[in-house]
Amino acid sequence: MKAARVDQMGLENLAVVELPDPAPGPGEVLVAMKAASLNYRDLLAVKGGYGSMQKQEKLIPLSDGAGEIVAVGDKVRGWKVGDRVISCFFPDWQAGPLRMECVGSDLGGRFDGVAVEKRVFRQDALVKLPDNLSYLEGASLPCAAATAWNAVIEKGGVGPGHRVLTQGTGGVSLFALQFAVMAGAEVYATSSSPEKLELLKTLGARHVFNYKEDQAWGASVQKATRGLGIDVAVEIGGAETLKQTMRAMTLGGTIAMVGVVTGAKAELNVPIVAMQETRIEGVTAGSRASLQRLVDAISRNGVKPVIDQRVFTMETLRDGLEYLASGKHVGKVCVEIG
Repeated sequence: MKAARVDQMGLENLAVVELPDPAPGPGEVLVAMKAASLNYRDLLAVKGGYGSMQKQEKLIPLSDGAGEIVAVGDKVRGWKVGDRVISCFFPDWQAGPLRMECVGSDLGGRFDGVAVEKRVFRQDALVKLPDNLSYLEGASLPCAAATAWNAVIEKGGVGPGHRVLTQGTGGVSLFALQFAVMAGAEVYATSSSPEKLELLKTLGARHVFNYKEDQAWGASVQKATRGLGIDVAVEIGGAETLKQTMRAMTLGGTIAMVGVVTGAKAELNVPIVAMQETRIEGVTAGSRASLQRLVDAISRNGVKPVIDQRVFTMETLRDGLEYLASGKHVGKVCVEIG
């Protein structure tokens, strides 16, 4: 079978190799991978950026994939050949709060990922892909959608009447917008061009702001809320956006800290945080149980992931990661495998 692998860390060393076909053992299933999606952490992992927290040689990258079960091992319950499945970002995180022992088995980091034609999974490391989603759409869910779901629904507790702020048109941001709209919230969204702002409105954003034209967009968001402020903000920018996000918040609002796309050293006005009782909370992809709730919700509500128009292959995976790094994408950048 074919696999994309980086034998020595560095994007320039990413290549397609031939590996023996694997076979499932007891309690395991063999999945023919059909699609994967890309996250910024995949780019960092290929470069060895996680240091001792990741595999540093002969790494098969990518955490998010979808495929079809083609063989089942002994003692497998609940799965059969032909089932369409989605991988879990943290296979050991089955349910409950985040614990240290849950995060040591992330795919495409400490362990080999899904950029491979066939992969063995534990039977409890997958969820069923809904019939109304394609493999590409399913592959977009394990990290970006799960993180957005965690930020907006599970941690954010967003519901009707809440005001939610999202940033940009990347995968997490668009999922956060869609989940907030699904929950009945009023969405305020930022982006950098008229075309992207129009997409945000098409997905349900009530108020949109061009952050390139309005550098003080935090005050503009606050004004648009009639002084009420934002209840939950999904913060993906970091250094260049956090100050404006804080200006947009309501008293006691929550900033779900997801990414630092514009830099890690952000200005933080600590007295304002204290006086306004702003809660800043880190958010990651959730447990298998959380991913199942997410999948059930989008299946029932007809939410369709936004997939970028450029789709790559294992042979062009390097190009895909470079495209992701360029920031020119809209929605999830995906890879067709099988």
